[in-house]
Amino acid sequence: MKYLLLSLSLAFTLQLASAQTAYVIYNSNGKKVSYKKMMKSLKDADVVMFGEEHNNAIAHWLQYEVTEDLHDKRELILGAEMMEADNQNELDDYLSGAIDYKGLDTLARLWPNFKTDYKPLVDLAKENELEFVATNIPRRFARKVYLNGFETLDSLSAEEKSWIAPLPIPFDPELPTYQAILEMMGDHGTPELVKAQASKDATMAHFILANYEAGKLFIHYNGSYHSDHYEGIVWYLKRQEPDLEYATITTVSQADVKKLKEEHEGKADFIICVDEDVTRTY
Repeated sequence: MKYLLLSLSLAFTLQLASAQTAYVIYNSNGKKVSYKKMMKSLKDADVVMFGEEHNNAIAHWLQYEVTEDLHDKRELILGAEMMEADNQNELDDYLSGAIDYKGLDTLARLWPNFKTDYKPLVDLAKENELEFVATNIPRRFARKVYLNGFETLDSLSAEEKSWIAPLPIPFDPELPTYQAILEMMGDHGTPELVKAQASKDATMAHFILANYEAGKLFIHYNGSYHSDHYEGIVWYLKRQEPDLEYATITTVSQADVKKLKEEHEGKADFIICVDEDVTRTY
């Protein structure tokens, strides 16, 4: 974690020098809340979805701080979109010390920014003997859905099917988040594109619930779009386990963080609004 904090220190110094606040936390109604108040709420949840902008340094720093602080209060299980389910064995080998980071990097499909942005979280789990779950569908299977729809998953082997949500995957194309994807993509948007997104959301929800243990707190790290507006992963979680307590965090960027834009209200229980000039991790 030290190297991550060092990399962020310059960004914070520059922010302070310019008398600008690097970030502000808001609740779903757009009211400013303290970190302490957010943490008081999060500690009572069963599952926390921490939505990020993948290259946002503040989000990655806060993911670590939130996780570390919650670890002082609750037994934790961690999980992430950034690790695919068929790499769970390699991740477990790293957590147990059977392989080093070089081995993990060689054997698993790690994101290009894994070392700077996600390794600190995995190492936190390793140091404290916490479970870390690889929740995402293997990307090659999501691509198959993008090209040919859900039906293409029927031909997977039994082992391959163990790395995805149980078939058939429930799907609601009318969810506003999925409709927004089609609108954003314009002529490039297809029903299969949205189904590929749903295959990720369903699989991540499946592995969160498959590894959740009563009395523990599961923290999941994912791109904000997978949990914004309590849809995506959260829709699948609530469909299967409606009685669990879910809490969501999202990350947004604005030129002025002193007032949350109306368009960001309601995206999550807590909204981390980051100054758009803060250094990006890539």
